[in-house]
Amino acid sequence: MIAKRMAKLDSSGIRKVFDLAAAMKNPINLSIGQPDFDVPEPVKEAAIEAIRAGQNRYTVTQGIPKLHEALRRRIIRDKGVEPENILVTSGVSGALMLAVLVLVNEGDEVIIPDPYFVMYKHLVNLCAGTPVFVDTYPDFRVTAERIAKKITPKTKLLLLNSPANPTGAVMDDAELPKIAALARKHNLVVISDEIYDFFSYEGGSKSIAALYPNTLLMGGFSKSHAMTGWRLGYVAGPKEIIGEMTKLQQFSFVCAPSFAQVAGVTALETDTTPFREQYRAKRDLIYNGLRDAGYEVQKPGGAFYIFPKAPWGTDQEFVAEAIRNKLLIIPGSVFSERATHLRISYAATDETIRRGLEVLRRIAKPGPRKA
Repeated sequence: MIAKRMAKLDSSGIRKVFDLAAAMKNPINLSIGQPDFDVPEPVKEAAIEAIRAGQNRYTVTQGIPKLHEALRRRIIRDKGVEPENILVTSGVSGALMLAVLVLVNEGDEVIIPDPYFVMYKHLVNLCAGTPVFVDTYPDFRVTAERIAKKITPKTKLLLLNSPANPTGAVMDDAELPKIAALARKHNLVVISDEIYDFFSYEGGSKSIAALYPNTLLMGGFSKSHAMTGWRLGYVAGPKEIIGEMTKLQQFSFVCAPSFAQVAGVTALETDTTPFREQYRAKRDLIYNGLRDAGYEVQKPGGAFYIFPKAPWGTDQEFVAEAIRNKLLIIPGSVFSERATHLRISYAATDETIRRGLEVLRRIAKPGPRKA
């Protein structure tokens, strides 16, 4: 009865932890990948006003002109890119699905740095493509040298994510021209998922889209403005590819939520910089706490995740012990072909982070312990 393609998808390990969190009383939740602050008031008011003004109907598939214009200005200013075309999407997840469906044929190879956002490999599998993983352990650096070893005549697409989920790694600006040259040499399409670009703590990170025109630059409002449930994102890139994605959106998502598009214009005018500074401090709090507790860990340059190595056992075994101590974190194998690390989200209050660190210090060594 069920289509065979569904056998290639596994229920997200993140969703399993979310379900567990809903069933637990007062868990220490460091699993959720969404900001702990709320949508800024001016953005809420813009959405409410749009709803009351009757802007509740379908919009044009590509997105309302006012948001298009605002996004174009922002991309030119922040990314140094003059986009050929823009499509407003139902979140970056919607953009990713449209792009992979439009670009990947059966047997095409898609290069994905490992660790990776959980959705990437499943979308490729859904389209009968072949995910090809680039191992970036232990430093999580994405380099042209590492990518080049995985390119074959079947390679169609390179999928990049910086700052990255789950590691928080930010791509080295000096490495981008080398990766762009490699993509150009092999005529690859690049997807650059930059949903976390607002959370870059060591200075702004450049976009490969400024160096390589055959790039789909993706971004959105879920992280920078806490609009996770509003499902508003965008993709900018080559006219031909965006045109096909727009066609597919017309027969799938139809359009991004109308009120969210109107509010998105206000969001682009709303400064959320103070939140970034708060998250820089949270990053330092959890990094220093893990390091002091003896964990093997890389300091994240962006996003709001940290990806330490499990100090004992497999990732699943260690996470099971954390859960017995009411701490919710995610096994690294949800995001990787390895089962050695843990994803911890510091999108939480400082108090919650400190409570989580107490548990992590307590369970850092195997053996009997009190919950």
